[in-house]
Amino acid sequence: MTEKEPAIDNITADAASTASPAKSLGDPGITPLSPSHSLKDPDQNEQSKPSFTVVVAIDFGTTSSGYAYSFTKEPECIHIMRRWEGGDPGVSNQKTPTTILLTPDRKFHSFGYAARDFYHDLDPSESKHWLYLEKFKMKLHTTANLSIETDLHAANGKRVKALDIFAYALAFFKDQALKELSDQAGTEFRNEDVRWVITVPAIWKQPAKQFMREAAYKCGLVSRDNPDQLIIALEPEAASIYCRKLRLHQMIDLSSKTAMNGYSPTENVGAGMTQAKEHVRRNRQSRTFLVENVIGELWSELEEGDRYVVVDCGGGTVDLTVHQIRLPEGHLKELYKASGGPYGSIGVDYEFEKLLCQIFGPDFIDQFKIKRPAAWVDLMIAFESRKRAAAPDRSNPLNINLPFSFIDYYKKFRGHSVEHALRKSNVDFVKWSSQGMLRMNPDAMNALFKPTIDRIIQHLSELFEKPEVSKIKFLFLVGGFAESPLLQHAVQNMLQGRCRIIIPHDVGLTILKGAVLFGLDPGVIKIRRSPLTYGVGVLNRYVEGKHPPDKMLVKDGTRWCTDVFDTFISADQSVALGEAVKRSYTPAKPSQQVIVIHIYCSEREEVRFISDPGVRKCGTLRLDVGGTESPAARREIQTVMQFGDTEIRAMAIDVATSRSVKATIDFLSQ
Repeated sequence: MTEKEPAIDNITADAASTASPAKSLGDPGITPLSPSHSLKDPDQNEQSKPSFTVVVAIDFGTTSSGYAYSFTKEPECIHIMRRWEGGDPGVSNQKTPTTILLTPDRKFHSFGYAARDFYHDLDPSESKHWLYLEKFKMKLHTTANLSIETDLHAANGKRVKALDIFAYALAFFKDQALKELSDQAGTEFRNEDVRWVITVPAIWKQPAKQFMREAAYKCGLVSRDNPDQLIIALEPEAASIYCRKLRLHQMIDLSSKTAMNGYSPTENVGAGMTQAKEHVRRNRQSRTFLVENVIGELWSELEEGDRYVVVDCGGGTVDLTVHQIRLPEGHLKELYKASGGPYGSIGVDYEFEKLLCQIFGPDFIDQFKIKRPAAWVDLMIAFESRKRAAAPDRSNPLNINLPFSFIDYYKKFRGHSVEHALRKSNVDFVKWSSQGMLRMNPDAMNALFKPTIDRIIQHLSELFEKPEVSKIKFLFLVGGFAESPLLQHAVQNMLQGRCRIIIPHDVGLTILKGAVLFGLDPGVIKIRRSPLTYGVGVLNRYVEGKHPPDKMLVKDGTRWCTDVFDTFISADQSVALGEAVKRSYTPAKPSQQVIVIHIYCSEREEVRFISDPGVRKCGTLRLDVGGTESPAARREIQTVMQFGDTEIRAMAIDVATSRSVKATIDFLSQ
């Protein structure tokens, strides 16, 4: 390059009229210098010894949440959090509902059963001023342009900042866990001694994953100066890690009809599950799970290259991941990018709500939820315990208690009784029982599950047709919704014996336990698929016939093509954890004082220009090279992107002076 090369920084005015991001930004002032190559980060392989003494994993679920921990000096013991106050009839749970209550002046009041019970006991005239939220985690999945400013709606219709709510919830878990650890250790436990792990669905987009980290920074779980103290783990990966340790007595093999765990499975899918729950309940008192430092028997059947699917069915989402075993260490490799969708068990709750609207009218249900929010919560709790009793071969009806205030408010609202509404509605499979209950026949209950289960089965069927998913040995069914006999039955029917279906005991805690194991040894997941294509905007020499004319930029006699997307990694490409991709660039004008590198991402695999549809800017590196001379004719700026964890880090280095800047890719700035 000659001295006459253009400073792209000065070329805004003459070209701003065309739709060119680079021209309107007045950049990029860089052009590729060397062929690309990938390199492993040298520091990554030397795992520094952990400075923390305990790993605490938080499973922040849509419907229920909890934490578990393990001390690094006895990693084979996983402790599940202390029993919570409260609890529901018909629902045995070590976790607590993901519900949060703020005072009328928006201060944190309580979380979990405590929040629900307190809210429930408030006088209706008072409760409408309090802010009660539940099932709010789904908002991160469903919001298209999530940002730090995204709002949530409380039960009384008031808006609150999502970031505040998530930060309050994480702060609550932090305080509970530190208190429990201090009580156990007999001395004050410091936050610095903890490595935190938070689990998120694998199908979440990058902004949602980053949002969790921002909430953790906001509540002081970890500081921005020490981001490695927090690992964001993907739920199905955590499940996968735990499933490797399973012994035969810790699971149910749905596909075998032989006796297992000393139980003889009947044709009834649910029976083994009921006995497993008994088995778990007997062991509950200890709250400590021993994870033997061996590979489970099931796992020992797997050979190099064997594939298995983890289907994580939670309250909000269903995540499907395909993993492959790499021996000798048994590391995991993600074979096919995570897929799934919002097909969690709350879909069944929505169907129940739709049924109520059909019987009592949507206008009444909407009013009832706002005017008697606590009674609505009550009704959904009553439904939850009956929902868990649904099974494919059930013949007796399910009774759901209607709260008194529902019956009373309906009469005021409509001027006739609930019983009258049921008689008048054309819903013949729901009757009114004289004890003040809705009586649903089993088919009616199964019909509420059908849309959600159908979506899961359809997704599974499509997944099993993919070439990457041929020859699957096992399917692990995990997450709270996996306890549903209806779902188990449907998965069995779909697979028709194509692979073995394994359900761990205490399936709702699988992810929590796996997340602790992941925190103790993050190196176990070796290869992931990149969910996005990443690159930077550069200038290339303009080539007639290859580059579109509207991208041409002429400065000092040199013709440049602007807006070029220089790809670092493509969507769905395999990435080794900690892998760094490095490129070298040079300023288009040697006298540039500040070099600005913009980082872009896209869900598409093939991206040519930063102006292509779906490309968005997700980071900027600003490197000040003022006041320094480069001995080389062309100043070399190395740009490195490090992939792996749910975070992606970028760095630019001025080779001549070793000055560098770092940036974390930001998906939340709009």
